[in-house]
Amino acid sequence: MSSHKVVKTYEEINEKIRAGSVVVVTAEEMIGIVKEHGACEAARHVDVVTTGTFAPMCSSGAFINFGHTSPTLKASKVWFNNVPAYAGLAAVDCYIGATEPCEEDPLNRVFPGEFNYGGGHVISELVAGKSVHLKATAYGTQCYPNRAMDKMVTLNDLPMAVLCNPRNGYQNYNCAVNLGNKIIYTYMGVLKSKAGNANYSTSGALSPLFNDPYYRTIGLGTKIFLGGGEGYVSWYGTQHNPGVPRTEGGIPLKPAGTLWVMGDLKQMDARWLVGVSILGYGCSLSVGLGVPIPILNEDMARYTAVSDDEIFAPIIDYGIDYPTGKAKPLGQVSYAELKSGSINWNGQVIPTVPLSSMVRAREIAQTLKSWIQSGRFLLTQPQMSLPS
Repeated sequence: MSSHKVVKTYEEINEKIRAGSVVVVTAEEMIGIVKEHGACEAARHVDVVTTGTFAPMCSSGAFINFGHTSPTLKASKVWFNNVPAYAGLAAVDCYIGATEPCEEDPLNRVFPGEFNYGGGHVISELVAGKSVHLKATAYGTQCYPNRAMDKMVTLNDLPMAVLCNPRNGYQNYNCAVNLGNKIIYTYMGVLKSKAGNANYSTSGALSPLFNDPYYRTIGLGTKIFLGGGEGYVSWYGTQHNPGVPRTEGGIPLKPAGTLWVMGDLKQMDARWLVGVSILGYGCSLSVGLGVPIPILNEDMARYTAVSDDEIFAPIIDYGIDYPTGKAKPLGQVSYAELKSGSINWNGQVIPTVPLSSMVRAREIAQTLKSWIQSGRFLLTQPQMSLPS
């Protein structure tokens, strides 16, 4: 069917939101609607589809301005709860990365390291309203003579704190196995030898970029659910790689698009920003992310009806291939299979382990749905499309 049979605009959908007449469903709900009524009728009836994902997203962090001192200080080194932050920005600006461990951490010298505390934990504690220890040192200048600062701060004490995540919301990701003879510890979790388990990390049919595979509605300026508050897509994410093989429906068969997202940390909720310790690997931050997809035409209705049995992840060996830089797909497995609890591959039944939470992903999609239905969340039209 032609996509011109149904044509809507962002403003028309926003008018419905303001009037309280908007029809919003989650991406999981959209599957049944399109199956029963077809894409054209679904596009006429449904205005917005909501998505959600909650998983460790290592390329995350926060820009923090911690305020001027008296006498003034130009920080050269900064720590929050003994976790180093990057201070090479300006006098009292810094960036703390989610994967930065605290300085006394033994790392992997005692293997496998536990990585009990890092930048992701600092961000989570700040959002939870806890006090953290801020320390800064400086070399001193005539305009910034102070050489040290040491105090306890809360998020409310900081003049500005912005969550800035350069790579979130991966459009598809690997299914990780270990074909080696020993257990290994990776960013995809603990992998038993001889393909004893298969780990994956995406919410499948609820994941944002699976529902807009060619980035027709998601771009620079798209307003999103981020960390329990409102955020924005500010650029395409690092390692954004749209030019990969895809199914007929546009779903990539390997890691593809990513999002660079930002939002006011002071509006966020610690339930949706959780510090993570990954055994033998490092620290990270689990991030709650949800994107509303406007149903502008029947093409978007069709895209948002993608189901787990239509989405395939590449099986990658993390025992030998991945660490040597020679990773290659050893097969494809659907998210329906992955979510079932086990997959049949290479003549064996392998239990599957999700790093992402479907329970939290559904809650994000439902929360975003309620925000839109109540009129508190309007859609924004992208000012620039993501490279496709």
